[in-house]
Amino acid sequence: MGGAACSEYAVGGRPDVQFNVMPLSVDKPGEPLHSYSGFTASVWQCHGRSRGQLAIRSADPFEQPLIAPNYFAEEIDRKTIVAGLKILREIYRQKAFRPFWDAEMVPGETASNDAGLWDFARNTGGTVFHCVGTCRMGSDERAVLDPQLRVRGVEQLRVIDASVMPRITSANTNATSLMIGERGAALVMP
Repeated sequence: MGGAACSEYAVGGRPDVQFNVMPLSVDKPGEPLHSYSGFTASVWQCHGRSRGQLAIRSADPFEQPLIAPNYFAEEIDRKTIVAGLKILREIYRQKAFRPFWDAEMVPGETASNDAGLWDFARNTGGTVFHCVGTCRMGSDERAVLDPQLRVRGVEQLRVIDASVMPRITSANTNATSLMIGERGAALVMP
């Protein structure tokens, strides 16, 4: 199951963290299950402010691009992920949940303050969902695409996928990606 919430850092009532809870105990999706029963809860930030870069290294299309994700470069991103972990703890410490678990395995009771939670997030966190914005659309000079999804400076080339989003949506990107695809198809088809 999943959900969204506003941390203390949310702006305008827009959820800034999302949760995923799985009825199994595992370090990461796809890895072997733990030998004990349990559940796994995770949090991610909806509107990270840190910005990375993606660059072409050479004209060779087989050479890997240069990727600098720059995760958590902005202090607000670090604060928001810690706030999300605190919200998760608050949820599963509710009276209704207490009969279903004995001990918090990770981050564990030793991560009892913001510094401990940040250390846990920094050392164990990862990214798996909803990367966007590497080919953002806009009207400014730094935008890769114009508002009609055309690559600036290249004739007859458009990008029509989640990379065109200037900012990530509050929720999962599936519906937005479908809308981008529909709009892109309408722009290409006469």
